[in-house]
Amino acid sequence: MESVRTQLKVIKADGNIEEYIHTKVIGTISSALSQVERTNIYIAEQFADVVTYYLYQKNAHSISSGEIFSIIIAILTETGYEDAAEALSEYHFQRKFKRLRTEVISIDIQDLDDAQLLAENEHPHSGSRWDKSRIINSLILEYNFDISTSRMIASMVEDRIFNMDISVVPTSLIKQVVLSEMAVVLRAQRQLQTA
Repeated sequence: MESVRTQLKVIKADGNIEEYIHTKVIGTISSALSQVERTNIYIAEQFADVVTYYLYQKNAHSISSGEIFSIIIAILTETGYEDAAEALSEYHFQRKFKRLRTEVISIDIQDLDDAQLLAENEHPHSGSRWDKSRIINSLILEYNFDISTSRMIASMVEDRIFNMDISVVPTSLIKQVVLSEMAVVLRAQRQLQTA
């Protein structure tokens, strides 16, 4: 009798645990290839198959997202896609750097006085370092989104905030970006339901 394979769990950098999703690996590899103008979905799918096969052959119940990242880098490097591996590593480290240098301030920008307060760096409340998991948890608790959708929205929000290239972010801005990205996701879900 064939044994049932248990779903592999991924331990994220923030400590959250979620199911391993093969298509996320395809997306990561495809993104790395496109960064160096070598887009090839077939290659991305083949490499992702290798990653998934390797992970399940380990017979582990869980693996860290960092380990998966290292495996992807190794596969790209060993198969002649060193430039894609370098681009992916650079993106990864830039993201970590931005997370470290971005401070979230509990301030609601409503008028010029609030903007001046933010500009003068005189914050009535202490700031905290950027933490995407706060957005994820908020989406789950306040809006009943599932973990995958919450993580996707939080990643979209993080991309938009980081693309603004600001180091001090008011919570009111984060809220507006979250609501905007929620609308995008809800619109896409409705379109899929009617298609």
